[in-house]
Amino acid sequence: MIITGDDLDGIETLKSTLASSFAMKDLGLLRYFLGIEVASSPHGYILSQSKYIADIFERARITDNKIVDTPLETNARYFPSDGSPLSDPSLYHNVVGRLLYLTLSRLDISFAVHKLNQFISTPRLPHLQAVHHILRYLKTAPGQGLFFSSTSSLQLTAFCDADWGACSDTRRSISGFCVFLGDSLISWKAKKQTTIARSSTEAEYRSMATTTCELVWLSNLLKDFQITPHAPVLLFCDSQAAIHIASNPVFHERTKHIDMDCHFVRDKLSDGFLKLLPVRSHNQLADLFTKPLHAPILRALISKMAVIDIHSPS
Repeated sequence: MIITGDDLDGIETLKSTLASSFAMKDLGLLRYFLGIEVASSPHGYILSQSKYIADIFERARITDNKIVDTPLETNARYFPSDGSPLSDPSLYHNVVGRLLYLTLSRLDISFAVHKLNQFISTPRLPHLQAVHHILRYLKTAPGQGLFFSSTSSLQLTAFCDADWGACSDTRRSISGFCVFLGDSLISWKAKKQTTIARSSTEAEYRSMATTTCELVWLSNLLKDFQITPHAPVLLFCDSQAAIHIASNPVFHERTKHIDMDCHFVRDKLSDGFLKLLPVRSHNQLADLFTKPLHAPILRALISKMAVIDIHSPS
């Protein structure tokens, strides 16, 4: 159990009450919790999972020193029928499950893990080799983690993106988003859309609607913590067509198939909750969650997401 707050007397009273009913040990300041390492300073907190990564290496029996600079090969394509089936898929199940938990702090592998998790029912040899590729990528910076600034503002800012028809098997698009509270990254996701989009604009708009839902939920969660985020919430999108549909009060005939998403986003725009802003594609941070990227682009995007390597001398 983690207990936090600014009322020290109240915290002591709570601990005393719990100790009177349960066998309890006070471990002091938070350092390690459920595989997540916490380092604190007057400037903020860093969450990392280096020990958890070492445990994954041991479980996967990766003993060589090979490293790669991206989670997935940029032009790789994976299909359910690729290669020969694994004789014992339990290792694949175990390692992919652990990698899913690792995405709590390693946002850079979110897309790769999302991709390989699709083959969890019947994994094959190329899928296992891709898992090994992720592990060799993790070896380059096992101490990488997220920094949460103690002086961050209360402005919610999000980036949303979509890769149209990216799934070669189903032709569904991939949505991705990331949300910041001030300078601190607090939420992100890579997910295949539930329906097939008939245009790139539709795919982008569905991603915009999904991100808006997340922003509404986060805003309400902050209010439950007695924190009022700055208004309006800023949402960056690199699709001018999607922004135009959201901002245009005239409901076009060609957008009827996404009317629910249209009305939802427009409602949040009209009541002042949301503000849509364009962003150039090379500054679109959500690209990280929709497709494999070349190493220089990957590093450039990660550097803008308050990611710190605790083992780096700088």
